[in-house]
Amino acid sequence: MTDIDKEKDTQESTADPQGIFEEQESVLEPLHPGWQNLGQVFKPKDPIFEKIYFMLAYEYSCNIYVIKGDQEVSIVDPGNDYTAFLELFQQGWCQPQDIKKIVLTHGHRDHCSGALELLRSYPSIVEGGGFELILHKQAPPDLKKMVEQFQSPITEVEGGETIELSGLPFEVIYTPGHTIDGLSFYHAPTKTVFTGDIVMPHSMGEIDDKAGGRMDHYLFGVKALMKKDIENVLPGHGFPVAEHGKRVVELTYESLMLKILGVEDKIPWLSGAEALATQGFLEEAVFCCDKALAANPEIMRALQVKALCLVDLGRGEEAIEVLDTILDRAGDDGLILTARGNALMGMGKYEESLEYFDRALKTSPPLPETQVYKGMALYLLGRYDEAMDIELFSQEFSSHLKAELEKLVQEKEGSEAKPAE
Repeated sequence: MTDIDKEKDTQESTADPQGIFEEQESVLEPLHPGWQNLGQVFKPKDPIFEKIYFMLAYEYSCNIYVIKGDQEVSIVDPGNDYTAFLELFQQGWCQPQDIKKIVLTHGHRDHCSGALELLRSYPSIVEGGGFELILHKQAPPDLKKMVEQFQSPITEVEGGETIELSGLPFEVIYTPGHTIDGLSFYHAPTKTVFTGDIVMPHSMGEIDDKAGGRMDHYLFGVKALMKKDIENVLPGHGFPVAEHGKRVVELTYESLMLKILGVEDKIPWLSGAEALATQGFLEEAVFCCDKALAANPEIMRALQVKALCLVDLGRGEEAIEVLDTILDRAGDDGLILTARGNALMGMGKYEESLEYFDRALKTSPPLPETQVYKGMALYLLGRYDEAMDIELFSQEFSSHLKAELEKLVQEKEGSEAKPAE
């Protein structure tokens, strides 16, 4: 059994442990709609959608998308159901030899096996030179080997490239997390994105650690999508979403935070922000603070947490705007003044930062770390004597210097002890 055969989709789904619906399944379950034209679903949208056909996922397959161009056909995720292609070709929309490109959102079997089925079952594809398979460079090696046996070309991408599918430009976005090889494909003119299992309506792809999935990568992938102007989401499972795609992406982001916090239903925005910040999820903490402030702009604690996270993220100008709001409302506060000084230091404005460190040191009680930061600002300004006159900074500087020297000595001793080759 190959690695691909061992792989499975870890999509969350509802179970029926009692078998309550088994007897009524044939009555309750509607007929599968088969292949549909996206233009008929997105009726008021761009005519480009009339070139896209899709087959909703069966239990062991994913949504399959076919983009019909003037000269060729492209497929996004060929799924794992050979009957889907039988029906497609019977419809007469295209023929096997028209398929010139297949792109994969990731290498789970339910998304990729259809590529092999097409090569094995339709000789006209192989006789015509096969199709170009586009996937992430860390996609399952077994899949690549099997496709190469049919002499089909393989293109590996990492994210950031622009590819053409049936005459339409798509930006490749690296969206790992569900798996290590996750990709999304974004069509900017229509604000449309194929998301695979990284973003789906009403559910969230599980993190498949056997396929390299990781929570921090998942956050990275979803945040990459949040930076795009998205209206329409074409997911790997679930019905395509028109117009409200941005909210679907945001809901996935919120679901990830629920997992981190261990909360099932609703994120408590302020306490959630504090917990996330403590765990080092600073961007997520800022997101939660914004949600809290949207409900009540007067929540001082939300402003404070947001400001401190922005400073640590190196987003100085944003941090200063929030810090000034806090200072205007509450007056001088040692922590906030120190944070403002840090923000200025991060922007290279060392001289300006000294004003805020001095103001912070006049508050009661003065924060010890403020002296260290002031000494750092003075040192960066070249005022070394003044910096070393600050006792706490001098101690910190000496301690850091000692640690660096010990590190150098250890490295030297290690290199001397290493036998010559």
